[in-house]
Amino acid sequence: MKISNLCSYFALTVAAIFSAAASLFADDNLFPADTLQRLEESVVVAYRQPEKTIPAQTMQGETLKKLNSLSVADAIRYFSGVQIKDYGGVGGLKTINVRSLGSQHVGVFYDGVQIGNAQNGQVDLGRFSLDNMESVTLYNGQKSTGVQSAKDYASASAVYLRTRKPVFKEGRSYSIATKLSGGSFGTFNPSILWEQKIGNKVSNSFNAEYLTTTGKYKFTYTRQDGTDTSDVRRNGDVRAVRVEDGLFGDMKNGEWKAKVYFYDSKRGYPGAVVREEPGRFRHEDRQWDTDFFTQASLLQEFGRYKINASIKYAYDYLHYLSDPRVDVSTMYVDNHYRQQEGYASMSHEVEIFEWWDIDLATDWQYNTLTADLRDFAYPSRNTLLAALSTSFRFRKIKIQASGLYTFVHDATRVEGAASEARNKLTPTAVVQYIPFDNVNFSLRAFYKKIFRMPTMNDLYYTFIGNKNLKPEYTTQYNLGTTYSNNWMYGAFRKIDLTVDAYYNEVENKIIAMPTSNQFQWTMMNLGFVRIFGTDVAASTNISICDKAFTDVRLTYTYQRAMDCTDPKSLWYKNQIPYIPWNSGSAVIGLTYGRWNLNYSFLYTGERYNSTANIPENYEKSWRTSDMSVSGTFDIRNAELKATVEVNNIFNQRYEVVRCYPMPGTNFKIILTVSI
Repeated sequence: MKISNLCSYFALTVAAIFSAAASLFADDNLFPADTLQRLEESVVVAYRQPEKTIPAQTMQGETLKKLNSLSVADAIRYFSGVQIKDYGGVGGLKTINVRSLGSQHVGVFYDGVQIGNAQNGQVDLGRFSLDNMESVTLYNGQKSTGVQSAKDYASASAVYLRTRKPVFKEGRSYSIATKLSGGSFGTFNPSILWEQKIGNKVSNSFNAEYLTTTGKYKFTYTRQDGTDTSDVRRNGDVRAVRVEDGLFGDMKNGEWKAKVYFYDSKRGYPGAVVREEPGRFRHEDRQWDTDFFTQASLLQEFGRYKINASIKYAYDYLHYLSDPRVDVSTMYVDNHYRQQEGYASMSHEVEIFEWWDIDLATDWQYNTLTADLRDFAYPSRNTLLAALSTSFRFRKIKIQASGLYTFVHDATRVEGAASEARNKLTPTAVVQYIPFDNVNFSLRAFYKKIFRMPTMNDLYYTFIGNKNLKPEYTTQYNLGTTYSNNWMYGAFRKIDLTVDAYYNEVENKIIAMPTSNQFQWTMMNLGFVRIFGTDVAASTNISICDKAFTDVRLTYTYQRAMDCTDPKSLWYKNQIPYIPWNSGSAVIGLTYGRWNLNYSFLYTGERYNSTANIPENYEKSWRTSDMSVSGTFDIRNAELKATVEVNNIFNQRYEVVRCYPMPGTNFKIILTVSI
């Protein structure tokens, strides 16, 4: 079935479901007066927080729904220490950079299993919707709770995406939520979430989504002669379909889950705006993607022993076309890439005493990459990881230490083209100190050294790859503090505050360098970066009256990220590209009964687009404000939620990446029917 027919069929199916949704379920009391219930909720939150030796930044449930966000990338922007590279529009590539270490050093985990990309090491977060997302969590260093895979230890930082586990009302065996949204840029985005009980201990969750947009929007920019002009952003159209199905099972002292994921898209990539000759270059690059994976995991507890097992198979197809007949600024490229991945993990945790446990995890991963490039090496990669960790938990202090052993072996069809095998042992140490018995206040520190292998593009891309590349090493030092409290009475009901100061180093940074021929580049280990930074995150809940309360979340980041590669260079200790010295965000939500008003603010300070920090490379600061209002209405057995969103309400003119202008003021209307 062609993708256009599939998408049309899906859109008609969702429309039919909307028409068939006749009634809305009666909502429970949003503000129960039972004091005992409120006390129980506070106790649960206070109990869970100390389990995390390294506190995480998390957004979940209603907080995610209130954000003016279409994808996971939009939500992660509100975490401290994060930069999202966004190349413009709904379909633009969106990658994450945490604490200036680079996107390849960020692990992205989907329901506990890492999403891989052996080709270029980047995960496009714009492909993951928030429709069925239960929580989005960011860890600096590593996740430090519970039995976990060796992959959990193998990144400098990690993003965990946890999809919604089916929840049913009493006496119900199913729930259906259908959503229809549309707005600026010709955006049409229907979706459905269907959860079904299968017996007493098994449930199924089916989620499907279709997205189409023209991607066209007006923008204004300044030419090099200083005059302003307007144009329309083109070739940003997207047609995408995403389908997921998950099985969830409960067992005595354990659980299991299995998931199938499919994503197919056809899109244009709007190129850079050429200021000297606006309108000359049409930028008609096209890309087709098909991503599929299936994974399963099992967690079982036997007294003081826990075991966690996971398996996964993934297939990714990419077709990229650049035709100089429609864009004279490019050379002809018509490439097809296919990646396959097999993954298996087994991890164990033994509790020796209540205050001491030991964890052992072993992972195996196999990747292949094929492409129709001239003289392509057709690489494959075997990766073995083994992590040994131990944790000590005393009344006032917690200690965790771990060592990760990594072995990587590449093979190629072309004799002698493979990079040499690598094996490394990298350590991590974490300490948390709780000085007071009656105050939820803690001090913490961690040290971590980790490396990432060069990607297959870095090593084997025809005429550019360099098989002799060394791995990039990162070293992280962090000091931080956390304070949280909950109150039953008064205006302030909750407050959470975290402050971290950190120092990072990146050695053997991989960069592209020209050879003797300016038209032929290669990858080299030349970079050395030092990063000093501070992250601050605060959130609070303020009760206004019985039916009204306000949630406030604030973040601030300072970073000094210096290129220390060559002391003789004119640009020695200059700020590295696209890292602002100052950035921050604010999310303020007001709830009154069944109505919600949400305001989101993002600020990115001044920065440079090159390590040459000169006026020609200077990028101005930018700020955006988004606002939404939503109401929930009952009609018989069903619930209707209507939302109006306005993004960039002050029509800020800005670019996240130079020459890739972002949209001005735009809107979206969302209707959700839940049965």
